Parts: sequence; C-alpha cells; structure tokens
Amino acid sequence: MAETHTGPVPCHTERVVGGSTVVEVRGEIDILTATPLSARLDTLTGGPCPDLVLDLRPVTFLDVSGLRLLCRARNRVLARQGRLRLVADSGRLLHVLQAALLGGVFEILPDLHTALSDAPEPDAVSAVAG
Repeated sequence: MAETHTGPVPCHTERVVGGSTVVEVRGEIDILTATPLSARLDTLTGGPCPDLVLDLRPVTFLDVSGLRLLCRARNRVLARQGRLRLVADSGRLLHVLQAALLGGVFEILPDLHTALSDAPEPDAVSAVAG
C-alpha cells in the first residue's frame, strides 16, 4: 500500500486592508514549510507595485530557509516597484534578522496598525535597494 506524505504547510491567513495584502504567518518557517509559502508569496508579488505586509508576530521559529523566503519576497517586491513591510515584535526574530545582517534590509514595524499607515514611522528600518 502506497503512503502519500506531504510536508507541513505553514499556517497563514491573507486579507486585503486598504490596498495592502496582509499575510499573517503562524508557526514555523523552516525547510519544510518555506517552499509552499514562498510559492504563495510569489503569486502575491507577481503583479506591478505589490503592497505586501508580512505579519510575523505569530512565527515561533525561522531558519535560513525562512530568511531566504523573506529575501526573495523583498527582491520581487522591489523589482516591481512595490513595498514590503514586516511586522515583528519578537526579540528573538529581530535578533535572527540582525545576526544574518538583514535587519537594515527590511522595513520592520512593531504592529499592524503602524505597518498599514501610509507614511513609514521615523524609527522604522527602511528597505535598502540593491
């Protein structure tokens, strides 16, 4: 008897708020979950001027596959003259981004309300092109 095994899929929800697509990701973003989530983010960032907010507050673990996913989404958004914001309030997640030298690469905001406002907050980290 053949057994079909599918890897875990990250749990996420999507909604559009004021023209921004908000993706709330929960659980782990690792080698098993990054590929299907990356495919979904590719779809969301495929059009012109994508406006994407990734709410990472419910993320409990992020490995190098997750970092690659974030960088890919960022690069796709910038290539299409869009905007990507990360919502993160976990010291652990922020430390991972800093340790990977990616803290200054993303626009990181502490809450969803701030991320959905039109103007970046003064102490927000702005995305750096290139």
